[in-house]
Amino acid sequence: MKKRFTLQSAGLALVAGLAFASCNEAPKEGDQATITDEKAAASASGQTFVVDTAASVVQFTGNGVGKNHPGTFQMSSGTVSVANEQITGGQFTINIKSLKLKEQEEMFQTKLKPHLLSGDFFDVEKFGTATFEITKVEPYKSDGKDTSLVAGANFSVSGNFTLKGVTKNITFPARIELDDNALEAEANFNIDRRQWQMNYGNDKTLGDKFISETVNIELDLEAKRQDGAATASAQ
Repeated sequence: MKKRFTLQSAGLALVAGLAFASCNEAPKEGDQATITDEKAAASASGQTFVVDTAASVVQFTGNGVGKNHPGTFQMSSGTVSVANEQITGGQFTINIKSLKLKEQEEMFQTKLKPHLLSGDFFDVEKFGTATFEITKVEPYKSDGKDTSLVAGANFSVSGNFTLKGVTKNITFPARIELDDNALEAEANFNIDRRQWQMNYGNDKTLGDKFISETVNIELDLEAKRQDGAATASAQ
């Protein structure tokens, strides 16, 4: 039976993202992530939970003028460390080359996707992966004005997110649940892509070709306990 965490430090989550414009939809809503400079990683110890990369996914949505465009990335690896029912650390790798666009029309697949993978955006020839390393997890408390869009959000997760060779620490609400054999996490937050040197199209003089700096990230993560493998304490 699953139980909700009651921990105080170190946690989990991930991510990356950005996009172009199309589809007549309202901008994707998400919790506003706090972005600061890189911080020291949490010391990982205890039992290792290994991310199920087939069941876990990172979705991104970029916003244009009255438009948005969604896509996904797969994780190539990830681990979470747990000791005494507390997450003590974790790290995750996202395969940027796995980018998939939800629209299957030829224009999106033959023009937009290559553009997103180019130097204007992700520059996958130089930076094929992105990483997230846990630095802290604290109980999430709504102050009445700042309420997470994630149902049941119970923790505030912080971690170093590295994309295109740039590392920034991001903090966002998440729902984290754990039992003896499995861990699940869910988050939905917005970041400013310019913090990772993604500035293409962010000029309001472009009119309806303007691409917002705001990118929405949705994380669904599943991890399973790795029997007989404990994470060594950081030196």
